[in-house]
Amino acid sequence: MNETVSAAKVGVRDRVMVSSESQRVRGIGLLALVGAFGLLILLVARDHYAPDWYATSRLTWPLSLSLAVIVAARGILLGRPVTVSHAAAATLVLATGLVSHLLSLQLLGDGLVASVGAVLIWPAPSRRDPAALARVWPLIEATHGDPLAPFAMQSLKSYYFNAEGTAAIAYCARLGLAVVSGDPIGQHSDFPKLVSDFAAMCRSRGWRIIVLGCGEQWLGLWGDRAAIGQSLRAVPIGRDVVIDVRGFDMTGRKYRNLRQAAQRTHNVGITTEVVAEDQLDDALAGELAEVLYASHRGARVERGFSMILDHALEGRYPGIMLIIARDDRGRVQGFQRYATAGGGTDVTLDVPWRRPGAPNGIDERMSVDMIADCKRSGGERLSLAFGAFPEIFENKNRNLIEAGYYALIHLGRSLIKLESLYRYLRKFNAFGDRRYVLLSLRHIPLALVVLLSLEFMPRRRHLRSQGTRRADRRPSLEM
Repeated sequence: MNETVSAAKVGVRDRVMVSSESQRVRGIGLLALVGAFGLLILLVARDHYAPDWYATSRLTWPLSLSLAVIVAARGILLGRPVTVSHAAAATLVLATGLVSHLLSLQLLGDGLVASVGAVLIWPAPSRRDPAALARVWPLIEATHGDPLAPFAMQSLKSYYFNAEGTAAIAYCARLGLAVVSGDPIGQHSDFPKLVSDFAAMCRSRGWRIIVLGCGEQWLGLWGDRAAIGQSLRAVPIGRDVVIDVRGFDMTGRKYRNLRQAAQRTHNVGITTEVVAEDQLDDALAGELAEVLYASHRGARVERGFSMILDHALEGRYPGIMLIIARDDRGRVQGFQRYATAGGGTDVTLDVPWRRPGAPNGIDERMSVDMIADCKRSGGERLSLAFGAFPEIFENKNRNLIEAGYYALIHLGRSLIKLESLYRYLRKFNAFGDRRYVLLSLRHIPLALVVLLSLEFMPRRRHLRSQGTRRADRRPSLEM
């Protein structure tokens, strides 16, 4: 049995290598055809149109075409597949550029001709498969000790599974960069081979790898340059905030602020309850949607990629729990959304929402009560999101570089309030292992564009309306 599986894996690797070589050969052939087409048009134009056009273009046109050839050749050497549709689009752009020259639109023509190479080897994005959720959820259930594991379900992500289906990587490819979200999920012993095969797949498609949110224990997975095909630098971005629920209590001076915050809500009559998201009735879902939309100005759109789920209140994802806080009149004042992994041993905060004017301390109260509920139901760890750059906020004597980072964080506080989040998280005294971004330093400019687009590009939120059946909105999890 083991020999059969090994032979199958070798066959997959060989097919990836053959596919990559055939794509390069085909790409070179298509590049030659597009170039020949361009030269043919140039010769025809030179012989049949006014010599003034040829005289003014004989320097800029070869330079533009040379730039296009250089860009295309680089993309082919990187392994980017060149398809017939790529060649057709490149030919159309080239013809439009030459026609622009004939019409004496020199600048436009030069720009179009120079862009032919980029069009010819434009990297293909990853494709999402909503049906893959049926394969992803069992792997999340089998993953213990990883607070980011549930976020693999997020709908922007594609998946790479190993041959046996016992492990997977969640990722999204844009502009030639494959952004891996968190750590692999599933069987830990299969991770090294999974990462190696994933890297081979990325090379066959001309993608370069970035790992967003890599845990400390898995840094070594991406450290083998020979296996990955590139050298990745680890840049720390923050720490997990994970509470051991079995040993958690709020005694002692270090929990004083947390105790006081929770007690204030008890004094004004706040009560909480925990419900499964996929069991919400329409009346309660509508009440929660009212709180969600009222919580802040940007609530009508969704953002985020690596450490957040989408489709709140839709019942789309399994294992999602909500804790709801009501005032003494029974009106919902806030709620928090939690995702589970490891068969319920791990619980992770997704997003909190609260009504404007809700009592102070309501977020702390919901978190404390959720820890208690997790303990009663047999949970072991509860993660309160992720503390980004806590060292910068802790250090009051910042050097010049740290002061620059602090200023940048404040510039982006309209999108994400990192310092407010830090002040909330430090009350729990649970900052733990570091998380990292892994990338090649030469990819930093492009990586910033891709990562910012993934994390902050708004997507319209669609909450289910009254009477919409949950079964119509949730993908089947039957295997």
